[in-house]
Amino acid sequence: MKCLILAAGYATRLYPLTENFPKPLLKVGDKTILDWLVDDIDGAGLVDEFVVISNHRFAHHFQQWADAKPQKISVVDDGTSTNETRLGAVCDILYAIDKLQLDDDMLVIAGDNVLDFSLQRFVRYAVEKQTSCIMRYYEARQERLSKCGVVTIDASDRILSMAEKPAHPESNWCCPPFYFYTRQDARLVRLGIEKGCGTDAPGSYIAWLCTQTPVHAMEMPGSRYDIGNLQSYEEVQKTYHGITK
Repeated sequence: MKCLILAAGYATRLYPLTENFPKPLLKVGDKTILDWLVDDIDGAGLVDEFVVISNHRFAHHFQQWADAKPQKISVVDDGTSTNETRLGAVCDILYAIDKLQLDDDMLVIAGDNVLDFSLQRFVRYAVEKQTSCIMRYYEARQERLSKCGVVTIDASDRILSMAEKPAHPESNWCCPPFYFYTRQDARLVRLGIEKGCGTDAPGSYIAWLCTQTPVHAMEMPGSRYDIGNLQSYEEVQKTYHGITK
């Protein structure tokens, strides 16, 4: 299994902290955001390579970080240098697949979130389901739902529908940016793009994929800390105590 880490954004809302430095390498407690994610996932023993997808401006920072890690980590530079020219998450995924000739099951995650629960639970859920999978959590706030991916599910967790940033959400199940693609479904990313799935938000591919093949949604067993601006970063620094679940 490969783990693709989406880290090609520019985090403009965190300037000046991220003007010349990538958000995923900011410290939260005694570790970087990426360290929290990679060290946890690596503990499952199921991932044989981590792939960090970066923009050109920050690729050297990620390479320095990767060189100091014991895991096998490849850094892919997508060649963009500005927020305006970014490829979008789904195109970045395809770019990495093509660049490294990847053909495997894939865990695809955003590199700028910290969690208070182990992602190993999600990986094992996906392996048990033997389908592509996402996570979901209950979100009561309508204004928040309209900024996220929203799913409807059946009694077995299978996704019935998914929409990114819907004007009229059909449920309260919100999707964080953590995905599992089976090997067969990872091969369909190019087709999804050709068929018109969105490319900016990473969940757009899943929104298309669930219309083609079964995809399941595991209820998130803890909390996600999304570091979107300076205020939220300061708050996470005060409240985050590591993986406790």
